[in-house]
Amino acid sequence: MTPEPTPAPPSDLPVLDALQHELAVFARRAEQTRLGGLGPARNSMDRAAYLLLSRLDQEGPTGVKALAAGMGIDSSTVTRQVAPLVDSGLVSRTADPADGRAVVLRLSPLGNDRLAEVRSSRRALVSMLTEDWTEEERAGFCALLTRFNAAISRVHAGTELSREPD
Repeated sequence: MTPEPTPAPPSDLPVLDALQHELAVFARRAEQTRLGGLGPARNSMDRAAYLLLSRLDQEGPTGVKALAAGMGIDSSTVTRQVAPLVDSGLVSRTADPADGRAVVLRLSPLGNDRLAEVRSSRRALVSMLTEDWTEEERAGFCALLTRFNAAISRVHAGTELSREPD
């Protein structure tokens, strides 16, 4: 069950209205461009694949349940999303030595190379979009966006709303 929101003070309403509007615009523009990067790797990897490969890169080999829990999605969703990554050789799937019924997912060397290519492309796009920002502005925006994403995760933890579609 989602917690009841705390009413904002009236003085915050204009800023909150502007913020929710800018978030809606951002979501639309991000989906339109898919923030897919620049160059040959532009839009070459969907969001689900990118997030799964990034997670495996950060955490190393992991089981489906742990991967799903860490991403806030259902195990069946991870299984469905990882299948094409296994088929294309970006992820390897092996039996868990501790429990032969469980599966361990691992970023393959090909997956590592492909992830690096896509990251580089996306990094170039973000660099271009923020080229007139200072390093402090970039770092501040990143910190606030990280904090905002963490707040969303906390609000939706354990609810059906936390299920990420793709």
